[in-house]
Amino acid sequence: FITVRTASKRLPHKAFLKINNKPTIEYVIDRALKSKMAENIVLCTTELKEDEILCKIAKQKGINFYRGSVKDKLDRWNGASAKFDIKYFITADGDDLFCDPELIDLAFKQFDESDCDFIEEIPGKNLPVGVFTYGIKVTALNRVCKIKDSDDTEMMFVYFKNTNMFKVEQLKNIPEIYKRPEIRMTLDYKEDYIFFKKIIENFSMNNKKLDLKNILYFLDRNPEVIKINQFRQKDYLL
Repeated sequence: FITVRTASKRLPHKAFLKINNKPTIEYVIDRALKSKMAENIVLCTTELKEDEILCKIAKQKGINFYRGSVKDKLDRWNGASAKFDIKYFITADGDDLFCDPELIDLAFKQFDESDCDFIEEIPGKNLPVGVFTYGIKVTALNRVCKIKDSDDTEMMFVYFKNTNMFKVEQLKNIPEIYKRPEIRMTLDYKEDYIFFKKIIENFSMNNKKLDLKNILYFLDRNPEVIKINQFRQKDYLL
């Protein structure tokens, strides 16, 4: 599930900001399409008229879309799960331009091999912020939708982690090379946009494959790029 809507306070209309003449949301979709295990990719957005353009982009990219609640991500995911008969899913936010298909597939394998309900990677613990979000089993999602006490579920993870009702696991078997928690790879501020622009334009100019391993290799040789938006993580967590 790619969770996205047009409205954004910190960086207005960030899903449509262009890098190399391509809207940022398309980078997220293209990354998700590289998953070898995903049987379905669904863009989950709202019923607001302004989000019709996101649905058009989904159609153009050959993926499905679902329109639901404006504030309630859990309800949106629940509706999408029912519509497309999904048993478990991995989420990626619309601002995670470098969400990683290898890590997405690791989470799918973990669901296949475990009876867990919720898979997470705590932001800033192991991985760069923005390369992996959550994995959720739909039976657990159904239960959460019955017990949640608010329609504003932006911080939805608390229902899975703090209720002692579900089996929560950390993402396993992360390659050591990806363990770079000091790097911020999500789009919320203008500095984040500059960060992504620097990387994508460099890879395009040099005709390099834009995968996480190569991105980290580039950043190790250009540490000044990491510093462009690194300080913004503290602002984001406030």
